[in-house]
Amino acid sequence: MALDKPYTDVPGTIIFDAEQSRKGYWLNQFCMSLMKAENRTRFKANERAYLDEWAMTEEQKQAVLARDLNWCIRTGGNIYFLAKIGATDGLSFQQMAGSMTGMTEEEYRSMMVRGGRSVEGNRYIGENGSAQAQNQPQGAAGKSIAANKA
Repeated sequence: MALDKPYTDVPGTIIFDAEQSRKGYWLNQFCMSLMKAENRTRFKANERAYLDEWAMTEEQKQAVLARDLNWCIRTGGNIYFLAKIGATDGLSFQQMAGSMTGMTEEEYRSMMVRGGRSVEGNRYIGENGSAQAQNQPQGAAGKSIAANKA
């Protein structure tokens, strides 16, 4: 029986619930493996070969290879586990979070110092706040990526 999930209407948010946990089990196990130096070395030496050792879906592997954390989250990744990928790449959590919003590290830091994203227009899908899909990616970094895809 499917559970009622009223939280699915929060823009820009995927709640890591039991369903996401099951979906991302092997992705998150892979991430935890990066806590060991020898596994980080193996991963960096041949990322695809190392990923193929895990029972992840092809989509999850592609998301990791692309370093697209939003994609990883959609496929069941938990940000606290995914942070191990960023650390393996020498990124701070702030740099990773910025990349998820299309912001530079400086833009993301500035937004957070100002108190984060406003709740105005971001309470549910269909409003017109900065977290709404039609307003993504937000920062200069995301806009330049979007422009290059066009």
